[in-house]
Amino acid sequence: MTASRPPNGQAPEPPLRVESREELVYLLGEACELEHGLLCEYLYAQFSLKRSIAEGVTAEQLARIQAWETTLIDVVKQEMLHLALATNILTAIGAAPHFERPNFPIVCRWYPPDVQIALVPFGERALRHFMYLERPEGMSLEDAEGFAALGQMDPLRDDDPQLTASAEEWHTVGHLYRGIETGLAHLVDRHGEAGVFIGPPEAQATTQVFEWPELTAVTDLASASRAIEVIVEQGEGARGDWVNSHFGKFVGILEDYLALRAADPSFEPARPVLAVYRREPPDVEPVTLIEDPLTSRVADLFNAVYEVILQLQSRYFVHQGETPEELETLAKTVKHLMNWVMRQLGPVLTSLPVGPQLPGRTAGPAFEIVRPAFFVLPHREAAWKILRERLATLGGVAANLAGEPGLGALKVMAGNLDGFARDLGGHLDARARASAIVTPT
Repeated sequence: MTASRPPNGQAPEPPLRVESREELVYLLGEACELEHGLLCEYLYAQFSLKRSIAEGVTAEQLARIQAWETTLIDVVKQEMLHLALATNILTAIGAAPHFERPNFPIVCRWYPPDVQIALVPFGERALRHFMYLERPEGMSLEDAEGFAALGQMDPLRDDDPQLTASAEEWHTVGHLYRGIETGLAHLVDRHGEAGVFIGPPEAQATTQVFEWPELTAVTDLASASRAIEVIVEQGEGARGDWVNSHFGKFVGILEDYLALRAADPSFEPARPVLAVYRREPPDVEPVTLIEDPLTSRVADLFNAVYEVILQLQSRYFVHQGETPEELETLAKTVKHLMNWVMRQLGPVLTSLPVGPQLPGRTAGPAFEIVRPAFFVLPHREAAWKILRERLATLGGVAANLAGEPGLGALKVMAGNLDGFARDLGGHLDARARASAIVTPT
């Protein structure tokens, strides 16, 4: 790594242009997609890790793998926090939560040409890609092999006014967020804080519900700046001090990994996974499709769990009429689905075969996006009934799969899914009883 500009490679990139709320919402949408994409990349790498010495590693190597996984989990949790903070800013300026994104790999012109997102199993290539995406603003660093920039963007000109937002050229996570921060300040100078921060304060995700100490409500420029500072410092480091940031953690893991590889060139910490789809997505080609029927069923369950997590998150941020207890249930269900179901189901999937045409390769979750419109459930009673119904259905599917050879671990997941459905159903039943009491017959 070489820094083109001191100190520690830290230097401001060219400013982004934000002249309207629409341009700000556009950039925040990109920020949400970027956090979402990074979250999936890191989860994929985590799920690809080997789990026992039976997979061809020594006890010492397995201990290092487990330490790397612990670090990845910490980074994943912070990426979830960053997505929540970015969504808080979106909500604060009156926009809807943004959990949509293209399917992976995102190597098209969806983002600036040198920003690409793909699912890569744990290893040197993945770590160098993660370092590139999380690098401090102004640091000169090449992306991993296979992630060549797709060209150049035409910069926006000051003499080119427009009523709709369009892409701008940012190069790092920090560059994007500093542009958003400057844009917020510019609009506040023009319209005042009351004219910019128009979203309902009660729609903010807060520490009281999600339990992240850094998760604060965004209601003005100062709180928005604090949210951005948390995101940038945890990702790239505090104004050049990147040792304890995501970037620094990946640097440390890579150094550790390369040392183990030097001692044992045959060491391979990851399973032979491929990101696989159940069916051809409309926005990515070509893709690898699952052939094995049982693997396909497990992948379907994984994708459905992922979809419900996004639905629950969306409902939390667009809620209308929920009680504090109901909001707490939505938030806890999201966290528990991540920790008790998805985190357990991912390694099960990566242990299963893709199919006879790809012997020896195992299935990596593609985090399939079917229809983004599924994520937003705007009507309270219908939303809760749909979520309860979906969780109960997934619990039944998991229970059936638990009876298949090698899938006994899904029995606990089935119980958790059923429990989440009952939790939501309890709130629905309580509302029905309350309505029966106050409604004359």
